[in-house]
Amino acid sequence: MQPVDAEVLNQVHQWLEDGERSWLATVVQTWGSSPRPAGSLLACNASGSIRGSLSGGCVEDDLLEKLQAGELASTGPQFFKYGVTVEETERLGLPCGGNLQVMVEPLHVNPDSKAHFKQISASLAERKCITRRVNLQTASFSAEPAERFEELHWDEASQQLTHTYGPRYQLFIIGAGMVSSYLAEMALTLDYDVTVCDPREHLLNDFNVSGVRKVCAMPDDAIRDGASDAQSAIVALTHDPRIDDMGLMQALETDAFYIGAMGSRRTSAARRERLLMLDLSDAMIDRLHAPIGLPIGSKTPPEIAVAVIAELIAVQKQVAAKASATATQAA
Repeated sequence: MQPVDAEVLNQVHQWLEDGERSWLATVVQTWGSSPRPAGSLLACNASGSIRGSLSGGCVEDDLLEKLQAGELASTGPQFFKYGVTVEETERLGLPCGGNLQVMVEPLHVNPDSKAHFKQISASLAERKCITRRVNLQTASFSAEPAERFEELHWDEASQQLTHTYGPRYQLFIIGAGMVSSYLAEMALTLDYDVTVCDPREHLLNDFNVSGVRKVCAMPDDAIRDGASDAQSAIVALTHDPRIDDMGLMQALETDAFYIGAMGSRRTSAARRERLLMLDLSDAMIDRLHAPIGLPIGSKTPPEIAVAVIAELIAVQKQVAAKASATATQAA
């Protein structure tokens, strides 16, 4: 399964290569209880095929009808809103008080468009970030490599969109075991950039999940070099305290939004005592999710991976909501 953005953009690239008329719609801003966040993508072609989603409801059908009838974005990119009136909100099944602000672009079959989306697809295939800029006033677009993911920016006054595609978060996994394998697969489908670190070369060589960066080193050095920011999640899954503890010591000093370690309650209590003896404070150790994962009664490796990824998503959403609320208060 491909991440949603990549699936949409790859389909756009394919339609252009096949000479099919198509459109790309981007949610540029939301208000109230919007069903989909800013940055959500939808692509459709003249025959009615759709990839992606703007609302999960009737907005997609209404948009396709308007595009096929030539009522919207017939010659150039166009900005418009859904959910302006109560009647429209009810008709389209939007949550009460919610509206979507959408930019839709007609994608012309020409060398420039083909090269543009080919560049984007190639970047996503390599799991690299790329920033796309669209100017509605001049109907122009461009793309350039980006060092890291940045939130979408829409300037309504100048009618310009800046949108970065690619991995938004990083998952750093300590240990190349079976749970790590299932967890890496799940994280990749959620568009995480995944690194698996293990100093045991023979285990790392046998780790065969494609699209994962593999690092044969002690985890503390690797975390210090590349997983210390607030977009990183770090999990220790080896069951070997000589490896896990080294990684956790460094992880708990980073800005990582999630840090977890696998083990029973008894194992987790013993780990806490060891970390205290290594001069980590109670406040630092309190950041550690251990036992790792939501308590769903998981026993098997895939069940444990589901519990971990579910907790990681929950924490990620909580952190994002808190940051958004803080930004709103500051404004």
